Amino acid sequence: MITFQDLNGIRVELSFEKGLFPIKAMHVLVIAKYKGKWLLTKHPIRGIEFPGGKVEDNETLEEAAIREVLEETNVEITDMEWFAEYIVYEENPFCKAVFIANVGYIHDKSTTFETEGARWLSTNELQNYENLSFHMQDQGMQAMLKKVNTYEGKWNN
Repeated sequence: MITFQDLNGIRVELSFEKGLFPIKAMHVLVIAKYKGKWLLTKHPIRGIEFPGGKVEDNETLEEAAIREVLEETNVEITDMEWFAEYIVYEENPFCKAVFIANVGYIHDKSTTFETEGARWLSTNELQNYENLSFHMQDQGMQAMLKKVNTYEGKWNN
């Protein structure tokens, strides 16, 4: 387990083992890569980040991950698997499940995004991008990106 403070000074615990936290994950984050580029989205306030969001009523984590990626990027994902989870100890603590996935289908542009749509960045571009969300800059994200590199054979390049 990795414990750190995010850029807002809030304590966060990250685990690559399932079920270690006392709070059930009700948020999701999806890390996907296609043809050598990471699938990200641009949130109008926070900046560039991996797609994700809250689980809705009567929805599984996996269903929420698929829905959120589609809503935010207009991309359908496949071959999704659980990767990590982390808990954020703000006033109302929450737990987020992290999935890795392949890109299955990229729809034509749409105006139904909750964000500014899909952004495709190479690893180098991601490491040097100036408008990253604060979520993308903390120690936990760096640990996840380092570990996800061990999954390089998974991506549908």
